Amino acid sequence: MISSLNGTVDVVGLHSAVINVNGFGMLVNATPETLAGLREGEQARIYTTMVVREDSMTLFGFTDTSAREVFEVLQSVSGIGPRLALAVLAVLSPEQVRVAVTESDTKMLTKVPGVGPKVAQRMALELAGKLAPTSTGTDHAAQPAAEDLWRINVLDALTGLGWKERDAVKAVDAFAEDQPELVSSGDLPAILRAVLAGIGKSRGGR
Repeated sequence: MISSLNGTVDVVGLHSAVINVNGFGMLVNATPETLAGLREGEQARIYTTMVVREDSMTLFGFTDTSAREVFEVLQSVSGIGPRLALAVLAVLSPEQVRVAVTESDTKMLTKVPGVGPKVAQRMALELAGKLAPTSTGTDHAAQPAAEDLWRINVLDALTGLGWKERDAVKAVDAFAEDQPELVSSGDLPAILRAVLAGIGKSRGGR
């Protein structure tokens, strides 16, 4: 089992990164927040978990062990696989997941694309006692609203890919104004692709 990687960042993409560990390029799937903290050509350490299937072995990476733990425990819920577990952590912080499960806050959980009321209820039921909050209620209250997390994650991803913060903010604001329906969907990968496409069009039109 590969529990962590420490090496040079070769590539940072929209959904994954390649970490060069002693000459071996390790492909790791990760959330926008995790990817935003990686810089190509620089050293990085990420905590990983491997999901083994009959036809594949896939690595998922996280900035800390708390996120990794939540990712692994989420998959104990019937119907939740690694992709949906990763989607949960792309929208909610590990602590928000812990609090939402503990308080049976299904409204918070349904902010995640692919998690409907039934799945949210199942999560709250099956994870009761497995994911306890690690901070106070005050800390939780200070967390960004779930509706704003897409903006934070996309901005982090853009700056992680090399865009200046000023240009990233401008691009995200333009996207939010032009495609409010996609914003409402909460589909972070689709939102990020749309923002990047918008940047490409604006540059091409110059």
